Amino acid sequence: MTPFDRLSAVAAPLLRNNIDTDAIIPSREMTSVGKTGLAAGLFAGWRYNAIGSRAPNPDFILNRPDFADAAILLSGENFGCGSSREHAAWALAEYGFRVVIAPSFNPIFRGNCVRNGIVPVEADATEIAADLEATPGMLTVDLPNQTVTAPSGRNWSFTIEDEGKTMLLGGLDAIDLTLIRKAEIAAYHDRDRQARPWAYL
Repeated sequence: MTPFDRLSAVAAPLLRNNIDTDAIIPSREMTSVGKTGLAAGLFAGWRYNAIGSRAPNPDFILNRPDFADAAILLSGENFGCGSSREHAAWALAEYGFRVVIAPSFNPIFRGNCVRNGIVPVEADATEIAADLEATPGMLTVDLPNQTVTAPSGRNWSFTIEDEGKTMLLGGLDAIDLTLIRKAEIAAYHDRDRQARPWAYL
């Protein structure tokens, strides 16, 4: 994964509550078991005019030219609810989103974000969107300091668990995170090998 430190980017407001994983990536758009090829299906039910079509719906936020390069998504409560499909996080990441800001997340989806390089920020996205509308510009997300800063200078703080923060800052997956303690693991095995040699035959 690409490490995340600080990002200043366009933020797209998709301010709906209870956006589930089937809305994020409809099952019909999941044509493989890989992590790639999903960006085109992101929000397909809203992004395109009809099922199976790739004709853009001009009213959908991501189809507006001013949000074409958005890397931050602003949304509503309980984002990522529904199924546990990791494809939802894969699709967001492949599209280019590095941050999702919402008042709350489904816990499984939140974990999937962290494991795929997306920072899940719990904050009042509606308030942030209103501030951006009044003072347009780039929104800045600072993971080390756990802050969101608007062009107006207004700040919001957020919390994130230590493990998730470590993974995102270092671009680490779960295996990489374990290998940070490689020396301790090796030392344990050395001690255990002496105490239980029969287990290492």
